[in-house]
Amino acid sequence: MKVLVTGVIGSDTHIVGNRILSMALEKAGYKVVTLGALTPAGEFIKAAVETNADAIMVSSLYGQGELDCRGFRDLCVEAGLDDILLYVGGNLVVGKQPWSEVEERFLAMGFDRAAPPGTRIEAVIEWLARDFAARERGLRRAEA
Repeated sequence: MKVLVTGVIGSDTHIVGNRILSMALEKAGYKVVTLGALTPAGEFIKAAVETNADAIMVSSLYGQGELDCRGFRDLCVEAGLDDILLYVGGNLVVGKQPWSEVEERFLAMGFDRAAPPGTRIEAVIEWLARDFAARERGLRRAEA
């Protein structure tokens, strides 16, 4: 069973969407470690190491996700989580910006997927299945 760490990063208190996502992921057969709101980046990493997680899913709704997520992949690498799957989603930036540009910035930061506001849970579950299958074949998402 794949283990996923979920939570809401930084000073963000918006937890409802994250809880709904966690319940859907559990129903889809994943073991979900839910950290809740107001979670520092380092706590995601610590939880992933302690649970031998396969993926970390970071949520942010208050618009500061870009700031809160800087260096996230580097923290993972420092902790020995070089190949952990990283997803981020929500209202990640302040103001209206083209999603393609926002997504590109988060992928450049080392996230494997970036989900815009309103992304359907079914899409996230499909991404996970596809990305885990690609990893098992030894491919990164971009190669799959």
